[in-house]
Amino acid sequence: MPTTVITTPSALQAWMLAIRPRTLPAGAIPVVLASALAAADQSFSPVPALVALVCALGIQVATNFINEIYDFRKGADTSERLGPTRTVAAGIISEKTMIRVSAVLLISVFLLGLSLVWIGGWPILLIGLLSMLFAWAYTGGPFPIAYSGLGDVFVFIFFGLVAVGGAYYVQALALPMPVLVAAAAPGAFSVNILLVNNIRDIDTDRRVGKMTLPARIGAARARMLYVLLAVVAYAVPFFMVHAGYSVWCLLSLLSLPLAVGMVRKLYRSEGRELNMVLAGTGKVLTLHGLLFSAGLIIHSITP
Repeated sequence: MPTTVITTPSALQAWMLAIRPRTLPAGAIPVVLASALAAADQSFSPVPALVALVCALGIQVATNFINEIYDFRKGADTSERLGPTRTVAAGIISEKTMIRVSAVLLISVFLLGLSLVWIGGWPILLIGLLSMLFAWAYTGGPFPIAYSGLGDVFVFIFFGLVAVGGAYYVQALALPMPVLVAAAAPGAFSVNILLVNNIRDIDTDRRVGKMTLPARIGAARARMLYVLLAVVAYAVPFFMVHAGYSVWCLLSLLSLPLAVGMVRKLYRSEGRELNMVLAGTGKVLTLHGLLFSAGLIIHSITP
């Protein structure tokens, strides 16, 4: 009889699963965009930009780790899960180890972020503290954000307005309105990543009382919201041109065919098929953000 060989991932593979590398553009692109905006406004500062990038990615990874802990405790990550393996629920990384690593990571990010506080003052300290609180409160605490249907709002705020606005502020020490409008693009795409994830998990989430926005409004309305947010993101570069930035901002429209393809797949996919839409939406966020940033940088180096 043939035998089934079950392989256990190595320590590196296990931690890469927990880090969720495909989600990291949602943390990186807002800082890249903020730096491009600062360059366009003749305010780019490489050291604060780099520190902001490291802090943003550190908080995002810590959030992923904490999510594993609390989703495991609440029974949200079961064998019926349609998404990637969750290491704590699968017994690959112990809950105790994940708690310890999460705490060390958040403390390290806080200490590194103090250099940004020295540059930007109390607003940056407030952003840092709220971001760390959000990392825990997203799935932890007595009223977890992810279980209330408000996760999408907080993702838009922290992966859009706060991430872009904060990273711009530590370079320019100002926060003009067009920067916050530009922040709506990565914020909208980040929400779309979350929407696809939660559309896929509607049935299993409802069983454990995890009432995400798609679990509350249904898959059809969640898909409509995905389309609306994509339209918002693609409208942003037009506003930036209207606000006085270069027409090169419209380079981001080159990512539109990929975005349209993801909308089509979203409406044709169910269950595990949505994992491809999830990954594709991350690619849309990355490509749109890089092209948008490139247009802004061209603006900064051309007369």
